[in-house]
Amino acid sequence: MKENFYHGVLLGLFGNMDGWDVQSNAESGDGYSDISIEIEDQETGIVIELKYAENASFDTACREAMKQINDRNYGEKLVDDGMTTIRKYGIACYKRRCKVISG
Repeated sequence: MKENFYHGVLLGLFGNMDGWDVQSNAESGDGYSDISIEIEDQETGIVIELKYAENASFDTACREAMKQINDRNYGEKLVDDGMTTIRKYGIACYKRRCKVISG
């Protein structure tokens, strides 16, 4: 639950992008991704999974986020919706710092 703050900040930022369909906790694949984005004119989908990095263990939390995206097939709905490029981001946050990995 500690990641809710960061989740809200990202939703606020991405929700104002023209042409971006941003969804929070949308059903996708075998679960619910934290944030999914469709940029239809570019046929690009983005999946974001957030984790709170206990004791600043950023690398571990980022890897867990990416593993969850892949294991639960969060990009599946984006592909079904016609997105040809899928970008995946695992984001780990702890206090005032965040780390991002992509895959």
